Amino acid sequence: MDIADLKKQVCEAIDKNRENIIEIGQKIYSHPEFGYKEHKASELVFNVFKDFGLDPEKGLAITGCSAELKGSKSGSGPSIAVMGELDAVSCPEHKDADSETGAVHACGHNIQIAAMIGAAAGLINSGAAEHLTGSVKFLAVPAEEFIELAFRSELKNKGKITYFGGKQELIKTGFFDKTDIAMMIHALNIPEDKKILIGPKGNGFIGKEVKFIGKEAHAGSAPEEGINALNAAMLAINNIHAQRETFSDQDRIRVHPIITKGGDIVNVVPSDVRIESYVRGRTINSLIDANKKVNRAIKAGALAVGADVEITDIPGYLPLLDNTELDDLLRDNAIEISGKESIIEGGDFTGSFDFGDISHIIPALHPMTGGVEGGLHTREFRITDFDAAYIYPAKAMAMTIIDLLFNNAENAHKIINNFEPVMTKEEYLAFMESVSEKISFKSQQV
Repeated sequence: MDIADLKKQVCEAIDKNRENIIEIGQKIYSHPEFGYKEHKASELVFNVFKDFGLDPEKGLAITGCSAELKGSKSGSGPSIAVMGELDAVSCPEHKDADSETGAVHACGHNIQIAAMIGAAAGLINSGAAEHLTGSVKFLAVPAEEFIELAFRSELKNKGKITYFGGKQELIKTGFFDKTDIAMMIHALNIPEDKKILIGPKGNGFIGKEVKFIGKEAHAGSAPEEGINALNAAMLAINNIHAQRETFSDQDRIRVHPIITKGGDIVNVVPSDVRIESYVRGRTINSLIDANKKVNRAIKAGALAVGADVEITDIPGYLPLLDNTELDDLLRDNAIEISGKESIIEGGDFTGSFDFGDISHIIPALHPMTGGVEGGLHTREFRITDFDAAYIYPAKAMAMTIIDLLFNNAENAHKIINNFEPVMTKEEYLAFMESVSEKISFKSQQV
């Protein structure tokens, strides 16, 4: 069988499973769960893998789930990971948000899972594995959204996780040690006449938990006896604003703090005020430099009113890198499916993806596909075209896997041999530890 016929059979198998693929995506959409809590979604994926005749493994990074499809020469060929993310984001204003938690798939992660399962359905039901050298690992990943920092800190303190992101945790625990190439898709509200965006780049970030420590006093009768931690926090935020003109445009720095606790009761001077924030940047060096400026601004806010402050820097995600060789394979398949005019080349995103961490270690493919409208993480986000959102990316990824593993995996071996990692796993873990820091600043000692 030649490669064109094999791709055609795989796409036909995906089309035959269309209703099931969409149903899976919608089931996950109807039961949104936050990171490291995705028990329903993980169980659903696990059962789908079993129905495919695979031998799935669950409990990866708490709620992750994976299954492997082996080709005819799996022992001698490369391993490709195809991923989808399990978790939802918080957007209580969305009409479909969970009434108790505010969780909703305004991130489009349900689309990723369905597309990953769609690719699996096509490869398995067509019998394509007989013609492929290597293996495909289908991976449902937990905890992409970097939220609920206090909950994840508790998991870390209990020894259940080391890192807040699911892919970070799987790098550490060794899942990717025997993975040669990784791919996944992400939904985006691209124009209706477009189907796919190829070669996006994105920011990395460092997460921050900040605690301002003041002194309580009666806010009405004796405010002069207190130290107002809320004032310290507001000054710190204004100090961060004053730093913005020092950030180079090319570094794409973004800092967006929120106050998660502003005090206890209104008639007591706030003595315990909390902030969470990200510091985002396009490169690792610019990210570290901006984070130093932000920490300086936070300390200055505390010093101004005589408060103390504790800053906990948490390793976030690395900038997203693209791989032109993988992009080229995907582009050719996208042209075959929907024509050259349906493609958007490149994209500059100041948001962050934990897939960026993967892209520093192994060759990685991360296109953006359409079929949705409304901004990510907003109340307007929704699926408008099930075929564009679920079926199109399933076909594009399955066809690209065939390109990689057909003909004794010639293309995959070429890409792997040409790839120069920015970091080894050991260097990556060392970097993660280097940006994990707890700083205690006491005004009275200045």
